[in-house]
Amino acid sequence: MRTGTQKPVSTSDLFALPDPGDPAARPARLTVGVVGTGRVGPALGAALQLAGHQVVAASGVSTASRRRAEALLPGVRLVTPPQVLAAADLVLLTVPDDALADLVAGLAATGAIRPGQLVVHTSGAHGVGVLAPATRVGALPLALHPAMTFTGGSVDLARLAGCPFGVTAPEELRPVAEALVVEMGGEPEWVPEEVRPLYHTALAHGANHLVTLVAQAMELLRTAGIAEPGRLLGPLLGAALDNSLRSGDAALTGPVARGDAGTVRRHLAQLTTVSPDIPAAYRAMAKATAQRALAHGTLTDEAAASLLDVLDEEN
Repeated sequence: MRTGTQKPVSTSDLFALPDPGDPAARPARLTVGVVGTGRVGPALGAALQLAGHQVVAASGVSTASRRRAEALLPGVRLVTPPQVLAAADLVLLTVPDDALADLVAGLAATGAIRPGQLVVHTSGAHGVGVLAPATRVGALPLALHPAMTFTGGSVDLARLAGCPFGVTAPEELRPVAEALVVEMGGEPEWVPEEVRPLYHTALAHGANHLVTLVAQAMELLRTAGIAEPGRLLGPLLGAALDNSLRSGDAALTGPVARGDAGTVRRHLAQLTTVSPDIPAAYRAMAKATAQRALAHGTLTDEAAASLLDVLDEEN
């Protein structure tokens, strides 16, 4: 447990050695605390520990979160959030987006945050503005968002290698933020405060809705009698993802991009016999695909009109 006489981390010490990739030139080792041991916090804590920092305390409420902490941060004591802050130079706030503001305000109001303490959150939706209560009492605010999906297991550490991190911080703290990301194995990508919500919207739209889309496709294949839909979808989806990342809208293929309105009508007829919710998703994605194909020049105005007529038909 830290005492009130302990010397806070000096920003000049953190800036002293500018090459975070060189183990011999790393900043001074920090004591680290993790508030929120969901899927992200233990993995990032373990990554910092591998870089030579010391995770000294963590806070988790649910049985699952406590188990994750014990698995990835063995021997680290589990205490209350104020006790985590009292023990650490650097605090990771890895709680849900909507809980972050109240947590920071509460910790600042109770005096748990001290001047010179690095307070880091991992929310993609927020920049450093949400840390304003901590900043007002002298903390050093950083927003470091790993653009990765986490499982809560040891595989997450391997996934951090080369993982992009959305970094938002005051300009004078930018070298510290980037050094910490590199030490965790990631690659910093600067995201200005004002576009942080749009940045997170893009990632959530792409990653979260992709999971839903794939799950729906697997459900349809199982209904069609395919025992292992993942084996069938894997190569196709992998190629589609690679092509779309390389070529954008030019990678569009399939009946919508070709203007095959009859095929799309048959798809919808099949879907209405199989699932109550997938037809609406298919219609929405097909409309969006048609609009993008039309704008890209892949689809003619006439073909797009026929497609949209089909997609607007009642069941």
